[in-house]
Amino acid sequence: MVKIVKDITMSLFQDFQSIFFSGIAPVIGNMTVALACGFLISLLYRWTYRGPSYSITFVNSIPPLSMITAVVIMVIGNNLARAFGLVGALSIIRFRTAIKDTQDIVFIFFSLAIGMAAGVGLHSIAIAGTIFIGTSIFILSKINYAYPERREFLLQFYFAPSGEQEAPYQPVLDKYCKQHKLINVKSLKDGDLLELSYYVHLKVKDKSREFVRELGRIQGVTHVNLFFDEEQF
Repeated sequence: MVKIVKDITMSLFQDFQSIFFSGIAPVIGNMTVALACGFLISLLYRWTYRGPSYSITFVNSIPPLSMITAVVIMVIGNNLARAFGLVGALSIIRFRTAIKDTQDIVFIFFSLAIGMAAGVGLHSIAIAGTIFIGTSIFILSKINYAYPERREFLLQFYFAPSGEQEAPYQPVLDKYCKQHKLINVKSLKDGDLLELSYYVHLKVKDKSREFVRELGRIQGVTHVNLFFDEEQF
């Protein structure tokens, strides 16, 4: 009797072990890889996003999106009928939130692709893809290669003329500007004060603040403003 119970217990343990290692363990492994990679992708989004519509819910949705994609891929497997069935089932879902930022679309596809790789058990591809693509996005965001070189500025200042033939601010413009073009002159206080607007191309963009300070020290020059894309110095 004891031997029969022992044999039954051993058989049940072997069956459970077989089911766990052949069925449950791979699923847990795939889900763990999808979760870890999705978490890294969400961190990357936090570190690199610069747009005006940062969404906490979007960041929180990236890891579950990778895991859900992995589950969908595991459910489909090699069964074509399941694939069409899931397409029909998921078609009833309606997404009413418009995606306004292109970078959000990139991260959605990023997390979907990593979830697919994890779902089919290609853990090395999922991990390597997360690291390589993530590193590329991070480097591109830090070197600012996509941003235009900021040398075209709008210069505005007030000037009180005192009768000199040459404007006293002209040497400063020649010193700091590769090119400068007067685009507007506005008379204030019956001609005693002029509002001048220039388009200027700085020789060295890093000297914009020094340019503003030196121009403001000239007698008769006040309210100096230097603009570029709504930035004021």
